[in-house]
Amino acid sequence: MCRLIKDKNTNMAQRLDKHILKNGMVLLGEPMDAVESAAFGFMLPAGAATAPEKCCGAANVISDWIFRGAGVRNSRQLNDALDGLGLHRAAGISSSHLSIGAALEAARLSDALRLYGDVIVAPHLADDQFELARQLAVDELLSLDDDPRQKVMLKLRENFYRHPLGRSTVGHVEELKALTAEATREIIKSRFNMSGTIFSVAGKYDFHSVVQELAGLFDDTDIKQPEPVKLGERDSKYTHIPNDGAQVHIGLMTETVKPDDDNYYNCRVAVSVLSGGMSARLFTEVREKRGLCYAISARYHGLKEAAGIMCYGGTTPEKAQETVDVIRAEFQRLGDGISEAELERAKVGLKSSLILQSESSGSRAGAIASDYYVLGRVRSLDEIKEKIEQPSVDSVVGFLRGQKFSDFTVVTIGPRQVNVK
Repeated sequence: MCRLIKDKNTNMAQRLDKHILKNGMVLLGEPMDAVESAAFGFMLPAGAATAPEKCCGAANVISDWIFRGAGVRNSRQLNDALDGLGLHRAAGISSSHLSIGAALEAARLSDALRLYGDVIVAPHLADDQFELARQLAVDELLSLDDDPRQKVMLKLRENFYRHPLGRSTVGHVEELKALTAEATREIIKSRFNMSGTIFSVAGKYDFHSVVQELAGLFDDTDIKQPEPVKLGERDSKYTHIPNDGAQVHIGLMTETVKPDDDNYYNCRVAVSVLSGGMSARLFTEVREKRGLCYAISARYHGLKEAAGIMCYGGTTPEKAQETVDVIRAEFQRLGDGISEAELERAKVGLKSSLILQSESSGSRAGAIASDYYVLGRVRSLDEIKEKIEQPSVDSVVGFLRGQKFSDFTVVTIGPRQVNVK
């Protein structure tokens, strides 16, 4: 355990707690002096990509099912106990992990950890409760018909990344309906691997007490070697989902550097120049000057294994083809150069987002766990701020000239297809 770490890569002092249990489970903590709350999370290696074939959406079912009774408490008693702690629950599914956690008053952290220990180690997993959890997952998936923007972006990630890295986090209807309680129990048994789990806490806490609590809950669990995900091929470069509505929803994604690459911050600045506000290029060129879209945005999306820049545009059928063509042209025009003003606006926007996130104990708990998984270490806020400041016009343009932006994965939802060259 340690309270102050000197980062050899940045020569910066960082307040970070770290401990590894006997079974290999990593515990991380970042104290925040200005808060009276604590937020924690368990990153379990049971994400969407880890499920067996034909089980797409299993993680979404599991994230609900494990809370339907655990330890000595049935479903109602468990939820009453959690609510009685006044915690704000959080859950998320990524390609690699199923994350569960909460934020609450710091004094009640120990009680919450014991309840979550039961949820992870001793869930009841009753058949009747499985049916309810599965139906909720199906209903959530069907609701995407009312949210075509999210639907197109889920399909975009699924097609862009090598299978199963981009597998849908909400699932596929046919596979969810075919999913059984027995098969899902086997997934939990094999994937709830505490040796590969990362726990994080941020805010006000006593790390020694946290370690003692978690050691008592998890130290006796079996040590398992992580099961590697076998990568397949990418899906179709262009997918069209027919819809008779009056709008066309367009998703484009192109490959870029991973989070551990030396050009990561040059990339993030470039994406912010492209889509970092109403003065950014996509908004100005696609929406304001040409009136092609009612909505346009781009963002960086990175996994440990691969990364891309993904873009969304919402338009009409008559303007869909021109919208795709102009978006692609704006990606390629980045390499022609950016201005000092664009560079500074991009940096300000990135730092503003960072500051807002740093004020939330929940965001910091999630960030330190994600950093540890992807990078093998935790970046301090000071390091990230310094790294955002480092890119220059020359370094960003140099990075962009090495990015061809000629190979795009495209997904559309609407009444007509577009031509993808």
